[in-house]
Amino acid sequence: MDIHILHTDVQNFINDNLNSDITKLILKGSPFKGISIQKLSNQIVSKQKSKNKLPNWFTTENIFYPPKISIEQTSSEETARYKSSLVSGENLIDITGGFGVDCYYFSKTFKNVIHAEINVELSEIVTHNYKQLQIKNIQTIASDGFEFLEQSTQKFDCIYIDPSRRNDVKGKVFLLNDCLPNVPKNIDFLFTKTDTILLKNSPMLDITSGINELKFVKEIHVVALKNEVKEVLFLLEKGYTDSISIKTINLQKNSNQLFNFELYQNNDPEYSEPLTYLYEPNSAILKSGGFNQITSKLNVKKLHQHSHLYTSGKLEEFPGRVFKILTISSYDKKQLKKLQKANITVRNFPKTVAEIRKETKIKDGGEKYLFFTKDLNNKLIVIETTKNK
Repeated sequence: MDIHILHTDVQNFINDNLNSDITKLILKGSPFKGISIQKLSNQIVSKQKSKNKLPNWFTTENIFYPPKISIEQTSSEETARYKSSLVSGENLIDITGGFGVDCYYFSKTFKNVIHAEINVELSEIVTHNYKQLQIKNIQTIASDGFEFLEQSTQKFDCIYIDPSRRNDVKGKVFLLNDCLPNVPKNIDFLFTKTDTILLKNSPMLDITSGINELKFVKEIHVVALKNEVKEVLFLLEKGYTDSISIKTINLQKNSNQLFNFELYQNNDPEYSEPLTYLYEPNSAILKSGGFNQITSKLNVKKLHQHSHLYTSGKLEEFPGRVFKILTISSYDKKQLKKLQKANITVRNFPKTVAEIRKETKIKDGGEKYLFFTKDLNNKLIVIETTKNK
């Protein structure tokens, strides 16, 4: 960590160039002796990336930024805030500390927090930033978090883990056993240090595989931000053997969409022809696999077993996009050519969006939304809709 970056004139240069063309800036070279333009550009790019993702960091003076990959990989403040609502107590340890955003929010719900990060420079950066953010109940340790646990005699109210996927398994199915630290392999040891583990995973993780690899899974949280799944969280409680709760949330600007259900609960969905309204579940629900539970918990019916689209005769509150149905027709590319512009969604349909656009010449955009799918009789249909305001 180069402390010269924190000098007032350097910080002013960084702030003055947040909207500059980085390529042109690099060609000009550094205006400061002893500070390379590469270091300056890294601070600028990383701070730019923090503007919407990490507003507390962005608006705090003298924050030191790591390489941009650390910013890209870290939790957003919205998702970190959500995680901190799931656990609380006296003490928590994050054995995969990273840039420290999650610990920042855990410090609001725990009396004491330990941030363990094996990268010494990153740990130094986080320590500095916590001082700037005026956080006093987080202890930073530049050490392998797992090794720290092995040497510690302390028992924690919660262990938080954000495993990283090993580079040598890129071509394989994403499994927890392919990550570092390997939680399934070491889970018995981890439960000698705590009764509660909160495990963060990539949206790529297959939920069923995760359950099979772990033990004592109590809750699974699928977290989406503005309809993009960001995290799959596993909450493990030592000795827990009851049913697993699946909790989905789509974090939005003004309100959050929630949908919860019990895993393996027997639900026979109700089916219907398209009625007055069409519903498309948000990405968190689609990731969770709770397709059949929707009709038993919400007053809607499913169009087809594999379509994951729903309908109702009257308008219902729904955790996803809602559309008013205008017309329902068989798939006929000649008739569709009459439409010049529309938004196209394909669900359980033998053609891709690109193929449909090529055949029909329909351009993207406009106020019409076309859903290409199958009805309950396996007939190919096109549902013309407008978005419900």
